[in-house]
Amino acid sequence: MDSKQLSWSDFEKVDIRVGTVMEALDFPEARKPAYKLYIDFGAPIGVLKTSAQITKLYAKESLIGQQLVAVVNFPEKQIANFKSQCLVLGAVNKDEVTLLQPMSKVHNGLKIS
Repeated sequence: MDSKQLSWSDFEKVDIRVGTVMEALDFPEARKPAYKLYIDFGAPIGVLKTSAQITKLYAKESLIGQQLVAVVNFPEKQIANFKSQCLVLGAVNKDEVTLLQPMSKVHNGLKIS
């Protein structure tokens, strides 16, 4: 275990929500293979965009309509010519990322706690 532990108040600052992928596009400008994802987190958050290096395990067409878990309160991050507004969460095994998803369909924007 990493000796640097978060406090409970640190964890409470991270806003993790469920959203539905509305659009998935190729992102050829990225250094590593990635997709541009547009994810609907419902009101009041709306649709946020992100870059995700998930091309090893997912075809972009299969992502449309899928619910994902993402951090929605990071500052925007410039990736090539694209501004990422959220961070999709996944289990990382070398260059393969398995997305974290709810086991059942839930309302967009529900908070993970």
